[in-house]
Amino acid sequence: MHATLPALQIRGLVKAYGGHVAVDRLDLEVPSGQIYALLGPNGAGKTTTLRMVAGLARPDAGAITLFGVDVLAEPIAAKQMLAWLPDEPLLYDKLTPSEYLAFIAGLWRLPADLAAERAETLLGRLGLWDRRDVRCEGFSRGMKQKVALAGALIHEPRLLILDEPLTGLDAAAARLVKDMLQERVAAGGTVILTTHILEVAERMAQRIGIIRSGRLLVEGSMAELAAGRAEGTTLEQLFLELAA
Repeated sequence: MHATLPALQIRGLVKAYGGHVAVDRLDLEVPSGQIYALLGPNGAGKTTTLRMVAGLARPDAGAITLFGVDVLAEPIAAKQMLAWLPDEPLLYDKLTPSEYLAFIAGLWRLPADLAAERAETLLGRLGLWDRRDVRCEGFSRGMKQKVALAGALIHEPRLLILDEPLTGLDAAAARLVKDMLQERVAAGGTVILTTHILEVAERMAQRIGIIRSGRLLVEGSMAELAAGRAEGTTLEQLFLELAA
C-alpha cells in the first residue's frame, strides 16, 4: 500500500447534461486514511462527482485517480479498490441478506469460506443476523440500507463512498454505522461521504469540502475552515454563509 498517495485526486473534472454543467472544472484531493465529507446544496454536483469517481458516469473532461490508478484508463483496477453506496439502497428484494452477500462476494471472487465469515461478522454487527434468511422485500428502508452497507464492506474496499449513508436509520443504527466507518478509517481505510446532516460531518470528518455549482468553494479541516471567524463558529454557519 502506498501510504503517501492520496485516496482520490480529481483534476479539471467536467460533466454536463444538455446545456447544464453539473461539474465545472473541479479540483479535489482526498488524503488516505481519513473521513472526508463532501457537502453542498441540492444540485451542487456532489452525487455526479462521486458517480464519476465510482465509474458509473464518464466525465466530459478531466482526470480521476484512486491511489494513483487512473479511473478512466484502468477502470477495473480502480473499481476493485472502492465500494459505492447510493442514497437509495439497490437490492434484489427476492434475496435474503445471506444470499445477497454471497452474490456480492461472488462478484468480487472472494473464496466461499472467507465470504461466509465476513458475512456473519457484518450481519451480526449490523443487527441483521436473526433476519439473515428473510427476503429483503419486507425490510424497512433502514434495514435495506444496512444490508447494502454490508454488501459494500464485504470485500473490504480501500475507499468507501457513501451518499447520504444515514438516510432512513434510527438513532441507534446511525450510531452503529458511524462507529463502523470510524473503525474502517482507524484500520487504514478511507471514507468519502455526503450528508445534509451537518453535525455529522462536523463531528466525523477530518476534512470537509463544500461545493456549489460544480466548483469547490472551500476545503480543509473544521479548524482550518473556521480560522479567522468568531470562536465557536459551526459548520452549519459556514455552510449557510458560503453555499446556501
